[in-house]
Parts: sequence; structure tokens; C-alpha cells
Amino acid sequence: MRLSYAAMVLVGLGAGVGGILLPAQIADYGVDEATIGLTFFTSSAGFMVAGATAGAVLQRVPMGTALAVGGAVHAAAAFALATRPPFAVLVAVQLLLGYGTGLLESLLNVYLAGLPRSSALLNRLHAFFGVGALAGPLLAAWLVQYLRWTSVWLVLGIVTLPLVAGFLLAHPRSPVAGGARTGGALGEAVRRPAVVFGSVFLTLYVGLEIAVGTWAFTFLVREHGEPALVAGYTVSGYWLGLALGRFLIGPAAARAGVGPGAMATVCLFGVAGGAGLIWAAPVAAVATAGFVLLGFCLAPLFPTAMTVVPDLVEPRLVATAIGVMNGFSVVGGAALPWLAGWLSQHAGVWTLMPFAVALALVQLVLWRFMIAQPSLAYRRD
Repeated sequence: MRLSYAAMVLVGLGAGVGGILLPAQIADYGVDEATIGLTFFTSSAGFMVAGATAGAVLQRVPMGTALAVGGAVHAAAAFALATRPPFAVLVAVQLLLGYGTGLLESLLNVYLAGLPRSSALLNRLHAFFGVGALAGPLLAAWLVQYLRWTSVWLVLGIVTLPLVAGFLLAHPRSPVAGGARTGGALGEAVRRPAVVFGSVFLTLYVGLEIAVGTWAFTFLVREHGEPALVAGYTVSGYWLGLALGRFLIGPAAARAGVGPGAMATVCLFGVAGGAGLIWAAPVAAVATAGFVLLGFCLAPLFPTAMTVVPDLVEPRLVATAIGVMNGFSVVGGAALPWLAGWLSQHAGVWTLMPFAVALALVQLVLWRFMIAQPSLAYRRD
């Protein structure tokens, strides 16, 4: 279990460093925001391929081996980026990076979904993503003061290697139960309205989370004139809110007797409020507080969407439905950060906050449609 959490920290680190490295990459390669956004698409394509092939991988090799493959691909991509490849290769390598990351994340979700108390485990798993995403900007902002941006990827590649060895040595060797059935259940899962609404919901969620995390640094430097180091710390505050929210909001809501539907609704209003605060009061201290609030309220939405799935589909479809929702979410992770960059280039980086408000309100509508589907009362834990 500890290896699973450590792997999710690694995934978070990769997400967290991206936004800090963008200005250095843009300057190094002499490209604009829209052009560097090509990396979002290739990375997401790799992630989607990983989601589509995770079931087939589990049919052929044990879980530990499959996770080690994901880690090895991630490490190879990180080391390739550390060499400062030509721009075309930089874009292409994102395919490998996305595949390694996607395979790790998909397999970890499937593994924990099959364990007792999967709801709590999935929330904790995604909380550790927030831990990595919090540390990522701090690491990147510190390193790029003294070294080239490529040094960040060298560090991440080195950190991945012990995980690969750990998965081979310590993770369960047997294939995951039900792994062979994943492909056959795909057609049924995608016909469930709750899965469709959930997939679109998570597409917008991931797009919003990554768009804010990616462009917040540029927003703070250009709009508020903050020093790079201070802006990096503020972005870390955003990821800190994301990590703390996943550890704290769910348990607090459970103690208060608030169900996941109402909790997510309140959090979505909080997301819109945090973005609106930053937009309406462009003061550095207020912006920092707004980013922390924004991350905190975003925090439980992804794992909560996963944990309600057992209430909405049959047990045999749970793992497949989770995989479908997780796989589709990466579409937003590519398209919406790119769109935010395009808006920044053509209208100004100030558009990031109204963009976030609009996405939060659309998610609120989708969430209500998703949980309005008839419950099948199939929850197992």
C-alpha cells in the first residue's frame, strides 16, 4: 500500500512541476504558449492509450510487473527530457511520459477499487497525488534558480527507479481479479448515463485542475508582478489546498452526516468562489488565499466521483466504469489547459479566473445529473 501512495506522489510531482517549467521551456525553445501546448495533447494521448491497454496488460502480467512497466516508461521519458531534446522530440516524448503516468494511475485505481474500504483508500490515494503536486512546484522553483529546467526531470527520473524495483520485489504477484473481464464490460459501462455524466464531469474537473496549476505561475507573474519564487510558493499553496482538502473534507463531511452529493455541490460553489475572489480582488495576498481555497474545494471532487460509482453500476462494472471515467478525464487535461493558454495569448492571462468560474458552474450541472441517476444500491463497502 505504501508503494501505491508513493507512486501517486510521483504522479503528483510530474503534474506539479509542469507549470513552473513552462516559462523556461518557452524561452529555451523560442515558442509561444499555444505551441508549447502541443505537449498537453501528446501527453494526454499517451495517457489515454495507457487507460485503454491497462486491462490487456493485466491479462498478461501480474500487477507488480504491470506497475513496474509503467514506472520504467515514466523513468525513460524523464531521462529523455533531461537531455534537452529538440522541440519535436520534446513533444513526442510526452507520449511516453503520458503512457507511463497513465498506466500507473489506472492500475492503482483498479487495484484499490478491488480492496475492502475502497472508498477511503481511493480518497487517500488521490490525497497523495496532492502531496506530490504540492512538492513539485517547490522543487522546480528552487532548482531552476540554479540549474536548467532539464535538471527537474533528471531528479524525477532518478526518484522513479526505486519505485520500479519496489513494485517488482514487494507488490502482489497474482493478476488482478476481474482484469480479464475489463474489455468485455466496456460497452455496457459506456451505456450507463451515470458513467457518461461522470466521464464528462471528470474531463472538466481535470482540465480545470491542471489549467489552474499550469498557468497560475504565469498569471501571478504577469498580472500581479510577483517574483518568480513567491509565485512558485503561491502555486504550491494551491496544491497544498488540494492535498489538505482530500485528507480533511471527506472525514469532516462524514462526521457531520453530509453525503457525497451535497459535499461535492458545496465544494463546487467553493471552487467558483475561490476563482471569483482572485478575479475580483487582484491583490497578491488575496490571490494566494484564493488559490489555496480553490485547491481545497477542488480536492475531494475526483475521488468522490470515483467512490459513488459502486452506487450507480453493478459490481462487475465498477472497475471498468472507473477506468472509463479516469481515461476520459485526460481529454480535459489536454484540451482545457491548451485553451487556457490560447486565451492567455490572444486575450491576456487575466482570462484564467473567469475561465475557472465557468468550468466550475458547468461541473455543478453535470454533477447534479450524475447523482440524479437511480441508485442500484450495489455498494460493497
